[in-house]
Amino acid sequence: MTSDESVRPRTIAELPSAWRPFRALQQRMDDGIADAYTALGIEGVPTRFSAALMFLEDGAMSIRDLAERCGVTHSAMSQSVAAMRKKGLVESEPGEDARSRIISLTARGREVAPQLWKEWYATEDAVHEAASEAGFSLDELVAAMNAALDREPFRDRFLRRMGEQRL
Repeated sequence: MTSDESVRPRTIAELPSAWRPFRALQQRMDDGIADAYTALGIEGVPTRFSAALMFLEDGAMSIRDLAERCGVTHSAMSQSVAAMRKKGLVESEPGEDARSRIISLTARGREVAPQLWKEWYATEDAVHEAASEAGFSLDELVAAMNAALDREPFRDRFLRRMGEQRL
């Protein structure tokens, strides 16, 4: 690697990226899910809303509780709730304290949530099927990468490589 400006990449596509193939694969699968949603009549429901809509099937809850269940920040969930509200999937009302909002499914949200549960498990099955067909397990890859990082943490690998770079 070099920082010589005459040979530096000039676009993101020219930069080396260990992540790009993984992100492209995930996007390809997400696009397949979106196409399947259309085929199933689940219109206007981005895949990123699935977990929130599924968990709201249990009943109304605060944005904070929904964010916790989905493993995202309060801020991220607030943005998702605003987008889901615009799509007519959820509604909100003031909570016990003026700063909180209670989120619940609309009739449209209640209609799609059960399908999203099926979609979630069908997605998992399809991923495992494709990985098996490819001849390896994503779970095994992740376990092997975690074992490598247990031997030498990513921070240490990164700093070692930074010391090797020529500026």
